[in-house]
Amino acid sequence: MKSVFTLLLFFTTLSFSALAQDDQLTRPQTTAAVAGEAVAKGNWLVGASIANIGHNFKSETFTFDINPRAGYFISDNAAIGAQVQLGFIAYDGGEDFRYGLTPFIRYYFPEGAAPTHRWFGEAIVGFAGSSMEDSEGDAIFDAVYGVSAGYAHFVASNVALEGMLNLIRSNANIDVSNDSSTGLSISLGLQIYLPGSGRTF
Repeated sequence: MKSVFTLLLFFTTLSFSALAQDDQLTRPQTTAAVAGEAVAKGNWLVGASIANIGHNFKSETFTFDINPRAGYFISDNAAIGAQVQLGFIAYDGGEDFRYGLTPFIRYYFPEGAAPTHRWFGEAIVGFAGSSMEDSEGDAIFDAVYGVSAGYAHFVASNVALEGMLNLIRSNANIDVSNDSSTGLSISLGLQIYLPGSGRTF
């Protein structure tokens, strides 16, 4: 009986040890020390950010915005590219589809950099418009420009999660009203950094 108990204890300990090792092997990766290589000259940046998802109970307004983007690093830490602005507002009495194209320039600051994350600044300028259902002001185009401050945290060798604080000015009819607007927003994004020709991370 004693030997059976000892054998059972041995196999139980072995099983827990194997499970603990397997748990360590399958734990998801949450950080990667590649920030410097990812923002090097010749690399590409593709991804999207999502902002302004919400519902206003008082005005019965639902808002959703998404901004796909692509860029190219013209030098270490500096990228240029363009993003598409797509948005949707549903409000009492109608719907509004918003669109635009905004070239951008982004700079990753070497100051305060770490192997797993980078701070960056971004400026955009372009055009935007909207198409309100049953509106005489349908399909209005006008200027949109702004600046953003952001933080990129690398979760894999070429993937970063980003948070951005944006200050955007638009004269386009992108709101329910026809007036120009300036506003702050917070956006979250996922960016993929692709190595240039002959490079690897």
